[in-house]
Amino acid sequence: MWEDSDHRKPYLTLVYLGTLTGNRTRADEESYVSEREELEGMATAQYALLQESAGADDAALLRIVVANGGRQMRHAEPAVAMLADLAREDPTLLGVVGMVESRRSTAEALGYLNRVGLPVLAPTLSADRLDANSRLYLQVSAPNADQARMVEAYAREVLKVADVHVYYTTGENSSLDDDLYVKTLDEGLRQLFGTRITRREEWRTGTRLTVECGFGGMLFYAGRWSEFDGFIRALRECGDNPPRHVVADDSVNRYMANPSLRAAAPGNIPVTYVSKAALATCAALRVAEQRRDDARATFLTLVRSGDLLDPPRCRPDDPHPVGERVSLAYDASMMMVRAVESLATRLHHAGPRRAWEPSSINPVGVHAEVLRQNAGGGYPGVAGLIRYSPDSGEPVHKRISLMRVERVPDVATEAVEVFHCGDADQPAEPGCDTSGS
Repeated sequence: MWEDSDHRKPYLTLVYLGTLTGNRTRADEESYVSEREELEGMATAQYALLQESAGADDAALLRIVVANGGRQMRHAEPAVAMLADLAREDPTLLGVVGMVESRRSTAEALGYLNRVGLPVLAPTLSADRLDANSRLYLQVSAPNADQARMVEAYAREVLKVADVHVYYTTGENSSLDDDLYVKTLDEGLRQLFGTRITRREEWRTGTRLTVECGFGGMLFYAGRWSEFDGFIRALRECGDNPPRHVVADDSVNRYMANPSLRAAAPGNIPVTYVSKAALATCAALRVAEQRRDDARATFLTLVRSGDLLDPPRCRPDDPHPVGERVSLAYDASMMMVRAVESLATRLHHAGPRRAWEPSSINPVGVHAEVLRQNAGGGYPGVAGLIRYSPDSGEPVHKRISLMRVERVPDVATEAVEVFHCGDADQPAEPGCDTSGS
């Protein structure tokens, strides 16, 4: 299509940098749920731009390069070195989407990318102050400080419980100091709940949880998804006397996206878990379509398409759900694309329209344009309004929610939003809403 336009259309390359090798899983378990969903989100953006470009000369075309940082991003440094070489050869390479997990190795990777001048838009990273590692870093999801505030508000305002038990895990061969996601979430919970946390322990595979049987307070899982399967199955020993309120962090979305894991969970223990994309569930998207919300209605049309995702999502006859990370990666990609289109329009206005010259813009300039466009009312993302303050790469008052599943093994029933914090569509004072979606 770019050739057919005589090279007049803006043309950019984004790199997906993720963990694409090394996950140890069972034979019947999907190993790379998050990575698949994020690539689906980027593919949806690419598909949307191909459709736009068919009828608009100024619509950009997007190429995606896939890069592997290895298990827990431990091989990010050589991967970034290869990306630096690619950027020197290919001036269309303007940024990176992905990164997957908030670990010390991820923070180091952000530093490497900053040194080579490549901006990063991370769909799901949320460890507090990751932006300290790169002046070219922006995250799409709310930081862990916001997640901790929402969980505390939910315990106080809705559950009305006095006691909280917190179990944390960091995954295989990782420490709390290395796992920035778990570390900053745990710190935020301890700061907000204080003495109301009457039990705080590291949970390890095989540990019994009979002490939690019948517990009436909030039992909060503040760990990695990879251990949640063992954690929830350990509660089977409680039989008909399970803990009353099981709540989990947003990492558990990866568990919830895996039907084979959920099949082994107890059927009598409802689970409430954090979501960064509750506005992009099938149910929420259908409501947005009825309300003529153009951004979300367009996204719904795209994911329903028969020639994009396999299987198509949110169809009435086959309501396959949209994964948690699809809309977040879509939003990250489209923010970068719209910045490139804006720069291209200004270049065309400055002189006669001619072939697109990739070297006319650079990655740092695209990052600055993302912030310039965001300085007004923010970016209307599918998963919620995205706004940044001038001195931070963390979004301000980004929508974050709690979703509830009554029966974990029932994968056909979509989770229901029961609580949320942050803005839905417009600037407002910070606070939480107990009315659901």
